[in-house]
Amino acid sequence: MTFLSNKKRLILALDVDTQKEVENLVDSLNGFVAMFKVGYRLFTKYGPSIIEFIQKRGGKVFYDAKFYDIPSVVERAAQRVAAMGVDMLTIHTLGGSEMMKAAVKGAKRENEKIKVIGVTLLTSLTSQIIKEELGIGKKVNEEVIHLANLAKKSGLDGVVSSPLEVEDLRKIMKKDFLLVVPGIRPFGEEKNEQKRVMGPREAIIKGADFLVIGRSILASSDPIIATKKILKEIGGEKK
Repeated sequence: MTFLSNKKRLILALDVDTQKEVENLVDSLNGFVAMFKVGYRLFTKYGPSIIEFIQKRGGKVFYDAKFYDIPSVVERAAQRVAAMGVDMLTIHTLGGSEMMKAAVKGAKRENEKIKVIGVTLLTSLTSQIIKEELGIGKKVNEEVIHLANLAKKSGLDGVVSSPLEVEDLRKIMKKDFLLVVPGIRPFGEEKNEQKRVMGPREAIIKGADFLVIGRSILASSDPIIATKKILKEIGGEKK
């Protein structure tokens, strides 16, 4: 993905509650970001109509569904998502290779251009948590690499990982395997609930293809200025 300009590496997480907020953000930032992420918060309230709304306003959509179920259910669900014309979809890699293959089969059957991305471990998790609470013996970095390799073998287009794993992943993954990275905090900002974070410039240098950013822009009094600041930080400000 080296052909991407930095100003098209940003994914804005639409962690808001109303369609009016979505409208304002899409209208003002569509020229600055790669796509808009829709998650449980918006989809639970508005359903597919919120995705259609964003598309009608000219925005691309990353549907962060994080599907995790038996293969046949995920296959059908992925197919229906692809039919909505979204550009990117997430599933959980912890669902296993059979589930991941089913998701790819369902999604690509409907739309071969959709990118199916696997969530490895949430950025709120630490090695202590995955060992003591989830019963996973590996350290976070080791488990993320394991799951990413499984995702690649299962036909996924890329994975979501924290920025702390992105350098190791890029060393073993070809350039066409997408690394989508949340947990991005511009210089001087607090980590909040995310434990594994990094600045935007460093994440890009280490190999991230897309940066998922929400709070840093949404909490700003001027989202356009905040976005431009982030773009400047990674060296891809809009001229």
